[in-house]
This record gives sequence, structure tokens and C-alpha cells, in this order.
Amino acid sequence: MKNYPIVFLLLFIAHISLSQSTEPSPENIARHIQKLASDKMKGRGTGSRENDKASEYVKNQFKKYGLQPKGTNGFYQPFIAKVRRVTVPDSIRQTRNIIGFLDNGAEYTIVIGAHFDHLGLGRQGSSKAENPEGQIHNGADDNASGVAGLLELARHFSRNDVKESCNFLFIAFGAEELGLLGSRHFVNNPTIPLDKINFMSNMDMIGRYDPNRGVGIGGYGTSEEWPAVFKDVTGNVKFFTDRAGSGGSDHGSFYAKQIPVLFFHTGGHDDYHKPTDDPEKIDTEAEAGILAVQIRLIENAMKFRKLKFTEVK
Repeated sequence: MKNYPIVFLLLFIAHISLSQSTEPSPENIARHIQKLASDKMKGRGTGSRENDKASEYVKNQFKKYGLQPKGTNGFYQPFIAKVRRVTVPDSIRQTRNIIGFLDNGAEYTIVIGAHFDHLGLGRQGSSKAENPEGQIHNGADDNASGVAGLLELARHFSRNDVKESCNFLFIAFGAEELGLLGSRHFVNNPTIPLDKINFMSNMDMIGRYDPNRGVGIGGYGTSEEWPAVFKDVTGNVKFFTDRAGSGGSDHGSFYAKQIPVLFFHTGGHDDYHKPTDDPEKIDTEAEAGILAVQIRLIENAMKFRKLKFTEVK
């Protein structure tokens, strides 16, 4: 057998180590977003077949990572959504949340969430386009980016060979664009006791990072422990905090139930709720950096038995 130079052996070991890394991957993020925000998904409008296909994709990823089903029908928690902003003949629509559980045998559970629906073909209201009807609203940033983050965090915590001090409940919410309907349905019909939830971390539009702005992290005022959790946390991306716990995304439903929250958001842009919110505009490298910061915060938060809720005034 030949004696290969030690440098080649070290490179081989490094390659194996990288291939087994559970840290957030820009390549995985891109793959998820390309799938969820492709034209074939026709904008993932609530009640559409493509919305069902998106939910099935998330479910299959949860199964791949060994999560336990924690819906009311396997991984699914079906509910009825209503279109209210515009008048349409099919205003009552069947949809679902997708819920996977990582059981670490712990007393408390961290909820990580992101909504998987978007505006479909522009017929359910909320589009900012001049003539929206019939146009595919791909929703790459809003919110395929958040779902990609959800899936990467599910991969990380299920495969990092660490038995964490909290369980994890990963939820892809339906019908957020119709008024936070999926998250409201969950908190009013929880599949785990609400008093066993430590905190909720939500991702909605985390794909358009602006280094001049940084990523905003809301919810800083919802627990007195957050300042200690954030202490000394740094990353490859810049971030700033905001105290508010309510707001126009799914974390607001949990805050209303007196559960501490964090909300990750890279800010508005000219493609918001338009057909031009496309996958090629997503900064997957920066998104991976945002997820790395989120992981560090979650790890720090788990040093506390349970975060205390604080109302933001």
C-alpha cells in the first residue's frame, strides 16, 4: 500500500467532516427554495393543489430527518381557511399545518416555525402587482426562504448527535397570508400543551439580506432573559433587535398566548407580494449565516430551564 502524504489524509478527513456537517448549508437552502418557489408550484395559494404539494414536500423532509408526526392526522393538522380580502367563489378552503416533533425527553419544547403558503395566482388578495390575477406569485422570499430555514434547523437539531435539554416542534404554517390563520389554529388547538412551550422562533422573509441594514430580530422584549441569551452572540451577518412581540407574522399568535418569541426578518423590498419575488434573488449564503446566529441563540436559551414571558409595553 502506498504511503500518501499526510496532507492528502488531512484533506480527506476534512472532506468527510464537512460532508457530515449539520451547520446550515447555502446549497440546501437553494434547493428548498427552488422547489417551493418554482413556477410549477404556482405561488402555493391556500387551497390549491400546489399548496398541498408544498405541504407534502415539507412533510417528506420532516420524515427524512426522523421527526415524529405531531399533527392531528399524522404530520398534518388540517383546518378550514377563509379568503376575506377579496370576493371569490371559493372563499372557504381546506388547508393544513405540517408539524414534526423532535423528542429529547425534555420537560419543555421550543417551537420553530415558518409559513409555507403564498399568494398563488394573485386571486386571494394582498398582491402589490398592478394587474395580479393570473400571474404566478412565487414567494421565494415570502416565505420559501423561511421554510428553507425551518428545514435546515430541523436537519441540524435532528442530526447533530446532541440530546438537547429541550424538545423541538417544527411547524410549517398554512394560510398565513390570509391572516395568520394556521398559527392561530395551532395555538387554539395545540398538539402539545401550551404551558410546555419554552418559546417560539419564527422566520418570515429571511432571504434578502442587506448588509447595510442587517437582519432584524423581533421579540427581544418578550422575556427578561433575552438580553442574557443574546450576550456575546456574533455571526457572519449583522443583526439588530426589536422589542415587539406582536406583528404581521405567525409569532404574533404565540405572543398573544403569553409565550416568548423571536422573529427573524430581513426587511421589505420592491418585490414584496409581487410576481417578481423569485428564487434567483435570494442570498443563500447570508441566509445560512442568519440560521447560524439563530442556532447560537437557541443553544444559549436552552441554558435556562424555561424563559419567563414579559408583555411588551
